[in-house]
Amino acid sequence: MHTQTGTSMIEVLVTVVILSVSLLAMAAMQTQSVKLNQSALLRSQANIMAYEIMDRIRINRGKDSINITSYTADYDATPSGNAMAVQDVRSWRNNLASTLPAGKGAINCVAATRLCKISVKWSEEQIFGAAGTGNPDATTEFVYQTNI
Repeated sequence: MHTQTGTSMIEVLVTVVILSVSLLAMAAMQTQSVKLNQSALLRSQANIMAYEIMDRIRINRGKDSINITSYTADYDATPSGNAMAVQDVRSWRNNLASTLPAGKGAINCVAATRLCKISVKWSEEQIFGAAGTGNPDATTEFVYQTNI
């Protein structure tokens, strides 16, 4: 009778395959983790930017006859009215554009209800998809509404 000494080549190959698959799975998890952390960073920055303009509106309401509706502006439209509101929105949008990829912001304030709706949107194509593909799912939009 022969007794087996050592391991066979098949056992070694199975071990190598199992190890390779598990290492690839860990690398995929690490890549996904980095993507999600980058997305969370952008969301946090958008949140900070929305609160920034809300605070500017709160601080400036009632100053030099500034009405909260002076801050109302669509994504591409410049607000009309008081120069301070126009300057605040311009500065806020410049911060959005420099902080968030394709960052844009809109504000809709209603004086009668004293509610302001702040919308911030940006692109996450560089994180989750090939840049320039125009994937609509790569655009994220946050909408905040607050009583001023």
